[in-house]
Amino acid sequence: MIKAGDGMTLLQFTVPPLPHYMIGGFTVAPAGRRHPSRKNIQVFDLLAVTSGCLYMGEEDRHYEVLPGHALILRPDSFHYATRECQEDTGYFWLHFQTTGPWSTAALSDYQAWAEPAASPLSNAHTTQTFTTRLPQFTKLLQPGKLYELLRQLELLLQKDLSAGARWKQQIIFQEVLQHLSASVERPLPSPSAACAEQAAAYLRQHYKEKLTAQQLGDHLNFHPVYIARCMQGAFGCSPSEYLLRYRIEQAKLLLLQTDLTISRIAEEVGFNQAAYFSSSFSKHEGIPPRKYRQRFSHG
Repeated sequence: MIKAGDGMTLLQFTVPPLPHYMIGGFTVAPAGRRHPSRKNIQVFDLLAVTSGCLYMGEEDRHYEVLPGHALILRPDSFHYATRECQEDTGYFWLHFQTTGPWSTAALSDYQAWAEPAASPLSNAHTTQTFTTRLPQFTKLLQPGKLYELLRQLELLLQKDLSAGARWKQQIIFQEVLQHLSASVERPLPSPSAACAEQAAAYLRQHYKEKLTAQQLGDHLNFHPVYIARCMQGAFGCSPSEYLLRYRIEQAKLLLLQTDLTISRIAEEVGFNQAAYFSSSFSKHEGIPPRKYRQRFSHG
């Protein structure tokens, strides 16, 4: 079994052209389900697990993709489940591709990451390319931030199919690649980024419960004001807004995957009142939860 970071395999892309986003989403695989087996699907398949575990194989390599980890499956290989999910497993999936050349390499093959600097005068009128490298299997430096970016991609696809939205998706996708690339060298996150990640992880773990800023502060041993400042810097929102967004994301899954009533779903994701849940959902998604279920449950 390969561990994240052990003998790291790198996917190397010559840029430009930039790898481009195609489609993605979020799935909860119930206990007992296996990821589908596919061969030569012609796209890269990124899997980022938020809960549970995906047991994946690609050719002769086996991976256990745990929460906070990401795996990129190659477009030219056979991938399959090595075993069924042992518990309900939530994960983001994303397909991307490049029209430029790409290859694989081992991290140990590179003693120096810096590439030769191009002369700004001699190459002023030619397109300069460079190599960007992504880890095929890695433990994410900032999983909460990556989940937020992947969630934004999913929401854009649901709400807007215009050219402007597609362009914004590509911009967000480049941020996703930057987060993956950062885990190759694995610099230590700043204290504020580490605090934000710890807070986000706690909120995701306890989203069904009644939470207060003081409770979060006591758990992390930081003042609530400091935590709020860290999360604002990392996620662009306060802890309460992050919690609200996460609860709504979990509610969307229940709306599409179960027949639970709206009031029961509100209760399941941590809302005390169904009316407040419906108004919050409408504000964030642009439509009430009942219409959301009708629009997307068969889409």
